[in-house]
Amino acid sequence: MKIAIYPGSFDPITLGHLNVIKRAAACFDKLIVCVMVNAEKVNSGLFTPQERVELIRKVVSRLPNVEVDMSSQLVAEYAREKRACTLVKGLRAVSDYEKELQMALINRKLNPRLDTMFLPSSTKYTYVSSSVVKEMASYGADLSDFVPREIIQDVNDKMKTRRKP
Repeated sequence: MKIAIYPGSFDPITLGHLNVIKRAAACFDKLIVCVMVNAEKVNSGLFTPQERVELIRKVVSRLPNVEVDMSSQLVAEYAREKRACTLVKGLRAVSDYEKELQMALINRKLNPRLDTMFLPSSTKYTYVSSSVVKEMASYGADLSDFVPREIIQDVNDKMKTRRKP
């Protein structure tokens, strides 16, 4: 069974992320979307890691070979435990490539059986990022072109609680 992992912070998951998930899921028997938790940043996100997992599960519930998990391990070690052969990384711009290539080489050094597959963003999602979504949501903008419809209300509700003193 060919297993791949799509790691990220997903705070929150965007339509760009979902596009990568759907495309990667078509290439592998199983795709694990893994919310990676950085202990130093655990309290700095919009959503908690557990909330992110639940939001992603809502969004991918119709994709039978996609599961959602969370880890605070190095992704290379997590992949070894899950018997994954590939990490999936979405690229929006050339600037993403340099950083992701360095990480791919490090992960390959830590886990020689692990490859990284780069999926360029679909053109219509090149400008979409979780940071953009949070900025737009903070102004009450329409998020329908940025995040999956299943979680728009969750994002708006979370932002409203953040705005309260």
